[in-house]
Amino acid sequence: MNKPVSWELLSSFLAVARTGSLSAAARAQRTAQPTVRRHIESLEAELSVVLFTRSQTGLAPTDAARQILPYAEAMASTAEALVRAASADGTVGGTVRVTGSEIMAAEVLPAVLAPVLARWPALEVELSGNDRNEDILRRDADVAVRMVRPTQDRLIARRVGATVLGLFASRAYLDRHAAPESLGELFAGHRLVGEDRKSAMRDAFTAMGAEPGMLRFGFRSDTDSAQLAAIEAGVGIGVCQTALAGRRADLCRVLSEVELQLELWVVTHEDLRDQPRIRVVFDQLVEGLTRYLSATGLEER
Repeated sequence: MNKPVSWELLSSFLAVARTGSLSAAARAQRTAQPTVRRHIESLEAELSVVLFTRSQTGLAPTDAARQILPYAEAMASTAEALVRAASADGTVGGTVRVTGSEIMAAEVLPAVLAPVLARWPALEVELSGNDRNEDILRRDADVAVRMVRPTQDRLIARRVGATVLGLFASRAYLDRHAAPESLGELFAGHRLVGEDRKSAMRDAFTAMGAEPGMLRFGFRSDTDSAQLAAIEAGVGIGVCQTALAGRRADLCRVLSEVELQLELWVVTHEDLRDQPRIRVVFDQLVEGLTRYLSATGLEER
């Protein structure tokens, strides 16, 4: 190769890798499917590799595609950060990308961010909810809400407290099943709501003394909001943030002595902290999440 690869080609490659099909990539790119196909063919010709093969579920990336994918994602993050930076003019306006866990993004952060958006009409927020820590150093996001203490240099992090997790069930479930009075009763006689492929909850129960064969997750999902919905529907007993459960009158805490804590941090890059749009969002997240963690009013049963 004697010339740089066009970002236009890499953008189409990234869209196909993310969506698994030419048609879905075309919709994401707001272009025509033949254009995306032509971009992929041109990129394959320039790199002298095959990037995708057909499978029953769509277009599957080859080993060569998987090798270059992180670099394309890094370029996309840089391009998005450039656009966000260019949108700022020294006033409280422009775009701020905020990332947090899936459950926080769905249940907590919109209400926390609402006051700052109401105060500053020119401010825009992109909210990314997923359980993968987006890289602040690489500018995947401008501000992050994390449940683990950041260890990277050049980050400004503010600890706002610890979110408490407990065991909860719906009133409907407890009307059908007597509340467990011990972990032994919980594991032996109740359906648990838990994770599918992840292992954090299983590891936590194991640390409490549960044998692997004792854990019966009758409902499994790696999506926290799906777990919460299952608990509310009366499927079984599961783990929930106590502050979040306190907003739901139908949820009751069981085995109140069982408690886990996760630290809550608001994080940004040191180069961004003094930008007006970043500063107001950062400060609002610290203030709003502090109030969220102070929520009480839980009923035990």
